[in-house]
Amino acid sequence: MHGVVQRNKPLLLQPKLFLMSTCDISTQRIIHLRGPNIWTYRPVIEAWIQFDGFQALPAATMRAAYERLCQALPSLTQPGPGIEASKDTPSLLASGMWSPHLLEHLTLVLQQRAGMSGGFGQTRPTSKPGLFKVVVRAWHEIVTQQALKFARILILDSLGDQPLDVQHMIDALHELRLLHCLGPSTACIVDAADDRDIPAIRLSAGNLLQLGYGVNQRRIWTAETDNTGAIAETISRDKDLTKSLLQSCGVPVPTGREVSSAEDAWDAAQDLGLPVVVKPSDGNHGRGVFTNLSTHEEIRRAYCVAIEEGSGVLVEQFIRGNEHRLLVVGGKLVAAAKGQHACVTGDGKQSIRTLIDTQLNADQRRGHEEDQPLNFVKLDAAATLEIERQGFAPDDVPLAGQEITIQRNGNVAFDCTEEVHPEVAAVACTAARIVGLDIAGIDLVAVDISKPLGAQQGAIVEVNAGPGLLMHLKPAQGKARQVGRDIVGYTFPPGDMARVPVVGITGTRGKTLTSKLLFKLLSLYGWKTGLACSDGLFVDQRRLHSGNCADHANGRRILLNREVEAVIIENGCKQILTEGLAYERCEVGVITNVDWIEDLAAYEIRDELDLINIYRTQMDVVLPHGMAILNADDQRVMALSQFCDGRVTLFGSQANLPALVNHIANGQRAVFIDHGQLILAEGSVRRNLCTLASIPVTQQGTHREHISSVLAAAAAAWSLGLSPELIEAGLIAFELN
Repeated sequence: MHGVVQRNKPLLLQPKLFLMSTCDISTQRIIHLRGPNIWTYRPVIEAWIQFDGFQALPAATMRAAYERLCQALPSLTQPGPGIEASKDTPSLLASGMWSPHLLEHLTLVLQQRAGMSGGFGQTRPTSKPGLFKVVVRAWHEIVTQQALKFARILILDSLGDQPLDVQHMIDALHELRLLHCLGPSTACIVDAADDRDIPAIRLSAGNLLQLGYGVNQRRIWTAETDNTGAIAETISRDKDLTKSLLQSCGVPVPTGREVSSAEDAWDAAQDLGLPVVVKPSDGNHGRGVFTNLSTHEEIRRAYCVAIEEGSGVLVEQFIRGNEHRLLVVGGKLVAAAKGQHACVTGDGKQSIRTLIDTQLNADQRRGHEEDQPLNFVKLDAAATLEIERQGFAPDDVPLAGQEITIQRNGNVAFDCTEEVHPEVAAVACTAARIVGLDIAGIDLVAVDISKPLGAQQGAIVEVNAGPGLLMHLKPAQGKARQVGRDIVGYTFPPGDMARVPVVGITGTRGKTLTSKLLFKLLSLYGWKTGLACSDGLFVDQRRLHSGNCADHANGRRILLNREVEAVIIENGCKQILTEGLAYERCEVGVITNVDWIEDLAAYEIRDELDLINIYRTQMDVVLPHGMAILNADDQRVMALSQFCDGRVTLFGSQANLPALVNHIANGQRAVFIDHGQLILAEGSVRRNLCTLASIPVTQQGTHREHISSVLAAAAAAWSLGLSPELIEAGLIAFELN
């Protein structure tokens, strides 16, 4: 089909070798930052790109190239909402000035045209002439890297006056998005969780999600939760068993039975009374379903198709009316959609086959992808049978104005939520409870959904586990329903904890000791605590891995663990620069200290401002109800408090530090040493703990760096609600292995 990129077709697009001797764009390095980073809260690709020869280009050449790009990709000048790229890039390029921001801008626009929401973009120079860091939002690493490659090809081909195959690129990216990114049903749940500050982690290449952390996490797979029972799901797949259970509880269902052959289907139809429905006993998406059948030949042909779609065939009483899909979440009706027959109208010139393409499949709401509310209408066995029942063949030419029904089912995408009668909603919720599903798609047939089923002889025909949500999120007509919010609201009712306490610890020195001290304190408190640090990976006194585990992967392992009640993750500045944080927000963020002359030239970190951007990453993610723990012995570290949304606790080696004194005077918390004694202070309230000499790790109060770690750990433990008595006992009992 024209415009569709086959999955097995290699992406062969390459820039034409026209100006390669004078201009080139080469990728020196690609860094995938999977969590909050120095650029933004979201995952990004940081590409180190070398631009050669562009500064020497005449303005007229650059202006002509940009005009060609805009003709091939008009949205380049006016991208849709959501692109956070350099706003002045189009005006610069239109004037003939070269800007490396063009690569960033093109990448984001290509992603947007392929169905992603644009996102963050930024381009920064390095110390090497022509080498820039180009940063773009990565909805998926594979997709974004391909978009970056396509953007490079477009720039070089526009300068070489070569054809710009933009549509092929967009189609290829669209295919990659469908293959790698979350589907719309799952994505709406992630967005709803994000609105409530609930973390979401993708657990597989498919649509399996973890919402929340540790013991408070929940798992969702599209529209199924970890509360969806295996027995309930099995029942829902067995349509005959489902119908039997519903009927036994007084829910209206069509009578019918499973049949073993075409002749048995005809016998069942005669017993039930014509017309009937023939359908697979365990099919889905309306495939192989034939309605309103009245003749022996229709039923025979329907049986032959239905048996190919499932493991068995049902014959049921035909219920007159329209198809409806009702979405039940946690015992409540949250959305409803109704179906419409797919029909064509003759013009006296075109065949029915042609009219299907020109009238039905030309509708932009139809498509093969899962983000289209309506599917393409296929001239399959069911459609052919429907046409023949009206006295036509697919290649016949109907008269002008003559309406031909092509498809009676499979078009349930027209919102009718506000029309549903309360009694109908109650019956749907009852059906979900009988089967045992917490989230269910209830298929029912009724002439008028705004009236009770009994008076119109309506009935429930199926109860589905893991129902699709697109018909409610993006209806072909009517109001879109935010069903992702309903699912997240059911999974985490208001007041429910989705998180466990997360403590992020960064700095130049002392991170590991601070982490292990805090791990000891939280374990004494009774929490099963997970720790990822330079000494290994630990959960509740068990060492799961040895060696350096202070990285993104091991931090995620702790967050995924369903045992842990608190999490401590050590973050070095190199990890922040190359991976990003493992968590998107935290309750406590600790900065032990900063070596302001640390050599990070390999990462193009050249000055103090660059270092501030690294360490502020930890402050940026502290929750509004959380606490930052900062070293008062360094004024530049204390200044990072401006990036924290929560409160601040300072720690310092001396009681008379001006910053500490002012902080306490303002009613804030501080942890410090006064005449050799550990002090917790909050405003005018002061609590004296043990002496430094009684804490073994301080080596009789002489090891300055260890003292700093003790202060930071005590401050973090205090912020998490541990009592001064427990903090004191834990510090005294701690021994450095």
